[in-house]
Amino acid sequence: MKFVDQVQIYVKAGDGGDGAIAWRREKFIPRGGPAGGDGGNGGDVVLVVDPQLSTLLDFRYVREHKARNGEKGRGSDQNGADGAPLEVKVPPGTVVKDLGTGEVLADLAVGDRFVVAKGGKGGLGNMNFATSTNQAPKYAEPGTPGEEKNLQLELKLLADVGIIGYPNAGKSTLISRISRAKPKIADYPFTTITPNLGVVSWRNERSFVVADIPGLIEGAHQGAGLGHQFLRHVERCRVLVHLVDPAAPGEGRSPKADYESINRELKLYSPELATKPQIVALSKQDLPEAREQVKAFQKLFARRKVKPTVLALSAVTGEGLDALLDAVAGVLWGGEGGEKAAPRKKVGKPRAAR
Repeated sequence: MKFVDQVQIYVKAGDGGDGAIAWRREKFIPRGGPAGGDGGNGGDVVLVVDPQLSTLLDFRYVREHKARNGEKGRGSDQNGADGAPLEVKVPPGTVVKDLGTGEVLADLAVGDRFVVAKGGKGGLGNMNFATSTNQAPKYAEPGTPGEEKNLQLELKLLADVGIIGYPNAGKSTLISRISRAKPKIADYPFTTITPNLGVVSWRNERSFVVADIPGLIEGAHQGAGLGHQFLRHVERCRVLVHLVDPAAPGEGRSPKADYESINRELKLYSPELATKPQIVALSKQDLPEAREQVKAFQKLFARRKVKPTVLALSAVTGEGLDALLDAVAGVLWGGEGGEKAAPRKKVGKPRAAR
């Protein structure tokens, strides 16, 4: 399925039905009086979170969403029926913005329902306006129009952990080893072009959701490469696993340069994102040239007051994976690890991968 995480749509709630102007015309009731019923209310447009959805792809093909109008009032004191609400299903993590004002209307999670456009109110029929001095009113209220809006829907994945790093740092291989996710793995840049989600079981006690973010490069915050399209997905993550390739080829590339470049991009994209706890992992330790870089890289943090957790691992052989998961769990659930430990709190049922 194609991954789509940003779309623009138009929504229109139903209009309220007009009130009726009618009269009682029955035998033996010469002065029956007004009998016009009220119009029905227009249907609302409601965004409903569906946990089975993981993309906004459907909205690429259906951009207009209109609820039903309320029925007009009828004679014999009959009110018009209300218009049925239109339920529009969206994936968890959808952020709803009003294109007209730029306002964020909602940030939707599992179980949420949000009325994004309110239906119009039905007009009153002439039976409502009869008084002792006006026993035969010849007017009724028209229904009011339903709300209409141009919206932007943005999907931000709901993941506890985000794996970031340069292209070909080993992110997809890592998530395939620690979870049941099956991303595409190949030896060329930008193999991963969409985020991948996986559920990781930690010591058969707890679980957490991991997102593999497409590779970042220098200038990503300005649109370079592919990763800039998906930086929004790591804004929700509680901890980042920064994967660094010690054997990275390329002119001007080194583990230190890669590490600093990615952190610079995070800060330029969002200062808040740059303050998230990080666990730095040197990958590809099955290669001799990668092992030689470990001690030199760890020395970079010797003089820092706040030292990140720096680990060495190989997703191919499995070396260091248990230590990585322990470090992640420590940050998530209040233990030691990372640059900034999260406060301890009770953890409920794990979220399922989508």
